Amino acid sequence: MLGLGSGIAGLLGALGQPIVAAALAVGAVALMVIAYAPELKAHRDSTSAVAALVTIAIGFLAGSGSPGLAIACAAIAVALLALRNELHGFVDRLEAEDVKALARYAVIAGAVLPFLPNGHYGPLGAWNPQKLWLVVVLVTGFSFLGYVANRIFGERNGTIATALIGGAYSSTAVTQSLAQRLGSDQRGGAEPAGIALATSVMYLRVTLLVGLLATRALVPFALLVAPAFAVSAVAGWWLYRKAPKCAAPTPPGNPIAILPALGFLAFVAIAAVAARWAAGRFGEQGLAGLLLIVGSTDVDTAIITLGGLDPKAISASLAALALAGTVLVNMTVKLGLTLAYARSRGYSAALALGASMVALIASIAIAWLRIW
Repeated sequence: MLGLGSGIAGLLGALGQPIVAAALAVGAVALMVIAYAPELKAHRDSTSAVAALVTIAIGFLAGSGSPGLAIACAAIAVALLALRNELHGFVDRLEAEDVKALARYAVIAGAVLPFLPNGHYGPLGAWNPQKLWLVVVLVTGFSFLGYVANRIFGERNGTIATALIGGAYSSTAVTQSLAQRLGSDQRGGAEPAGIALATSVMYLRVTLLVGLLATRALVPFALLVAPAFAVSAVAGWWLYRKAPKCAAPTPPGNPIAILPALGFLAFVAIAAVAARWAAGRFGEQGLAGLLLIVGSTDVDTAIITLGGLDPKAISASLAALALAGTVLVNMTVKLGLTLAYARSRGYSAALALGASMVALIASIAIAWLRIW
């Protein structure tokens, strides 16, 4: 009835009766406010009142001549109401720091990006402010989604869920966390399997970023890392079958903060200028070396730098080879973390990482021989 009445009001407004339409809409809203006031005071539950007001707005929207938009809004409203209990549970599991992180990401994604210029600025015209910030939004958003999923599912479903979901935003952090737990006095469980599986997720994550940000290098890069991914996945599955079940470790810290995001942006901007300079001074071989150096600190930065280059600056095969080299450096760091923190209890995880590295080295060697 609320939807029908407000729809009639919208239709009257579209037919040239704005005063009558406004009176009907205001009357419906006033009626709902008066009717639900006692319930709000007694139960402190505003869901029904808000749903009524949304219904009035959707009906008015449909009657005003936007039925498609009204149907979409109605579908969203019904979905939110149907998932009310699940949404309450989701909010209950969030901590204050999680909400602050979401607010920070909202600033990064919504309050900055729309106002940045889209053009070439800075040294060698290497900086496009909008594209640079869009990369920050994408990478930090990917990390934040992985963190939230880890908080929701990982703590409830154990070590493997923590490794799989946490690996989507920082396989290095997950490796360190699991290796520390494995090397402590706590009873070991599925930590070695988690380390191997987090590495498998890392391969998928990096390949996805290459597909999004440096599409031309996707096929050769995917062919390079596919054997290493297969080895780490099989090793993780085998270790999981042998492992006893145990509670999940504490997930790595929240990855979203303003200052780290600005630091990441500065690093990407410097790498963009360096890449333009290297491409003009040394050609594609020098550029490949620069990508390898940059990626040894952060694989994402190397991918982003490659995505911002002219396709003619470096061949897709050589670029994929440089990116694979950065992944190999990252794997070396994780192998060192596993042995340093887990010591003798981490040999099985280290063996899985080492086998994956051998597969990656073999792929890089074959690709190198083909290029040269």
